[in-house]
Amino acid sequence: MKLTFLGTGTSQGVPVIACNCEICSSSNPKDKRLRSSVWIESDDTSIVIDSGPDFRQQMLRENVDKLDALVFTHEHKDHVAGMDDVRAFNFKQKKDMEVFAHPRVQEALKREFAYVFADIRYPGVPRVNLNEISKDQNFTIGDITLNPIEVMHYKLPVLGFRIKNLVYITDANYISDSEFQKIEGCDVLILNALRKEEHISHFTLSEAIEIGKKSGAKQVYFTHISHLLGLHDGISKELPSNMHLSYDGLTIEF
Repeated sequence: MKLTFLGTGTSQGVPVIACNCEICSSSNPKDKRLRSSVWIESDDTSIVIDSGPDFRQQMLRENVDKLDALVFTHEHKDHVAGMDDVRAFNFKQKKDMEVFAHPRVQEALKREFAYVFADIRYPGVPRVNLNEISKDQNFTIGDITLNPIEVMHYKLPVLGFRIKNLVYITDANYISDSEFQKIEGCDVLILNALRKEEHISHFTLSEAIEIGKKSGAKQVYFTHISHLLGLHDGISKELPSNMHLSYDGLTIEF
């Protein structure tokens, strides 16, 4: 299987509007971060986890011409705002888009995209089929099986996912011991690392490093990165040899 980082930034992206800091002014492409999302491909199946405000741009950049499903981690705008653009796949694939989300997230989607779920729908609106998921049950899309992992984003439960030997977690600042057992033994761990300073709802870089060590993962990639963390090249030099700052467009096989 293959995973592509569609976006590795936090809710504001990098550069941040109206910011002229060193990171936002950087000419290094690895310091340009769209909102966090990943594209996962197997031989037969193509899925995206989270469709933020940059979903259209990400699909065009990576030349994604087939998408079997959207999977949502939680309902915050930087993770769901781009769902409208599945229309293009509706037209091309001539079928509804399968959407996998917790019931709470489904209710948020119905509020945010009321026109999609209206009894009388305007011609051309996105067509989606909602599928319920929870932390207690694995689910399969095509030939890709996902094992949900519940983490906490301050007081909001968020789902991460284990796929074979890879774990993807975004927007977290706490993982219970019982849920951490789902992570142990993975080869690849992808985890949010917002900045160096403490934050109410996200892991700091040092916290993410410690979790990476605790997991025993062979390779650790950090995502959901803000402009407050630092320049990609500088922070990369500070990390243990098996840990990496992800960047938009990075592809890994697992």
